[in-house]
Amino acid sequence: MEASLPYWFTILFNILRYVLLGGMAFLSFYVLWPNTFAESKIQTRFARKKDFVRELSYSLQTIAIFIGMNLLVLYTPLREYGKIYGNIHEHGLWWVPVSILLAITLHDTYFYWMHRAVHHRALYKMFHIVHHKSVNPSPLASYSFNFMEGILEAMVIPLVVFIIPMHPVALILFALLAYSFNVYGHLGYEIVPRWFRKSIFFEIMVTSVHHNLHHHKFIGNYGYYFRFWDRLMGTENPDYVKTFDEIQQKRFGTKPISNKKNTSR
Repeated sequence: MEASLPYWFTILFNILRYVLLGGMAFLSFYVLWPNTFAESKIQTRFARKKDFVRELSYSLQTIAIFIGMNLLVLYTPLREYGKIYGNIHEHGLWWVPVSILLAITLHDTYFYWMHRAVHHRALYKMFHIVHHKSVNPSPLASYSFNFMEGILEAMVIPLVVFIIPMHPVALILFALLAYSFNVYGHLGYEIVPRWFRKSIFFEIMVTSVHHNLHHHKFIGNYGYYFRFWDRLMGTENPDYVKTFDEIQQKRFGTKPISNKKNTSR
């Protein structure tokens, strides 16, 4: 594989991804217009300033880890094992969206099982305790990991690059999509439209409420993009659907669809 992107682009991309997506989300929801979005707040209280500072400091370390992993995979002899291709017609234009879908499916599977593993009592303090200091997460918490967990999170890069043939455009779009979901999961606000609840997307996708419950309750809801593994393995929080409906009722004044039980099971 020939690296198609200059190394400076990789460095700048990883920095700007956090600053523009995570930073702008934090600025919008927590600094400029918190009252505007008050009805969408999942946990009514706000985290403390020192929590935001901690999240930001650990996130800077994680950005460095992701940059290092990208450089290692794309710009060292390891690149020969990758499946990045330069000619977009080599696999056809149709393969670009397919490869992105495969990448997020692989990422979701890896993340679910890695996430469950670091919740094991033997691994929790070593890997995951820093991230769960954000009981009421903000977008700044999206990269708030200690060094060990930061490496585990970044391992998705070689996993995807070494398994799935991807054009650089597809890889960039996947990276943007992955981090956008990360920011959304840690947003602390629910922003999906009213129609989402009755659509197939609700049955499939993880929402901000879904991941916020994980931070609030510490267990369950381990998925990244999809509810599939949580529902299959019985690890979805039984209060998820009820909590989601309560938030949407607060936002839109709609009557809850669910009863007191989680209707997903």
